[in-house]
Amino acid sequence: MSPTIEIQPSQVLERILTLEIVRVTERAAVSAARLRGRGNEKAADQAAVDAMRRELNKLPIHGTIVIGEGERDEAPMLFIGEEVGRRTGPRVDIAVDPLEGTTLCAKNMPGAIATMAMAEGGTLLNAPDVYMEKIAIGPGYPKGVVDLDAPPEENIRALAKAKGVKPENITALILDRPRHADLIAAVRRAGASVSLITDGDVAGVIHTADAATTGIDIYMGIGGAPEGVLAAAALRCIGGQMQCRLVLDTEEKRERAAKMGITDPSKKYSMEDMVQGDCLFAATGVTDGALLRGVRFGPDVITTETVVMRSVTGTVRWIRAEHRQFEKFHLD
Repeated sequence: MSPTIEIQPSQVLERILTLEIVRVTERAAVSAARLRGRGNEKAADQAAVDAMRRELNKLPIHGTIVIGEGERDEAPMLFIGEEVGRRTGPRVDIAVDPLEGTTLCAKNMPGAIATMAMAEGGTLLNAPDVYMEKIAIGPGYPKGVVDLDAPPEENIRALAKAKGVKPENITALILDRPRHADLIAAVRRAGASVSLITDGDVAGVIHTADAATTGIDIYMGIGGAPEGVLAAAALRCIGGQMQCRLVLDTEEKRERAAKMGITDPSKKYSMEDMVQGDCLFAATGVTDGALLRGVRFGPDVITTETVVMRSVTGTVRWIRAEHRQFEKFHLD
């Protein structure tokens, strides 16, 4: 009789890295992509959620959703605290955004993705679905070169100095929201340019890791907490710096956070605070974007493009997949 071999969480993550985690975001992306341009955000989100839950429940893990999306907008969600997987493997934490950019998908605009992160149990930030202040830059700079609590102009000047350029050569990516009017004005006063996006701040943060290609040097502003944790997981894999703070501006939000173990509502989280151990990050394009191509529906083949990363190795894989049994693909 063969001896029982205990599988460590990191070993399971390594195996999942090859294909299994990719299948999860692929299925969610294809399901959402079938509703591109239909104008129904909730239907597209629900399709992505259902597909992602189905695939997660096939994995050899005992997973817990520690951060998800949906409470704020009453959208369908993989709810925080939900257990997924076959419940036979080691415990892992999971952060999900089955369809980042629901509006982008509904309007068939660039940049919608299906994305998730997975890490060893107890290592991902467990936080309510609230807003989050964020600042992020790519790798290669001294630690603390930018700071969430510093004025925007100061951060722009500090980053420009670290890059050896003038502030005029810095581009900040910011969500196009009325709440960011003062931030945008401050960045421009510092001499930097602003690139505005309507949605999709996970991809936006990732863009800072390759500024030479994307032209994005820094991400700043307030977005969703799920997207913040997912972006931190991606940067943990490819390098960079990120600081965040939950926006707990009502008693109800502070109570929800306290129930999840958050004792300091004003805590400033580093990337390492949000993602403490070995983690995986995967994203599949739903619509075409700067990061990933969207799903392609051919007469016999569905084509997807996915990026999957692992923090312990720094490995980044780009996977272009062709799915031929597309009716089975959609219904499984």
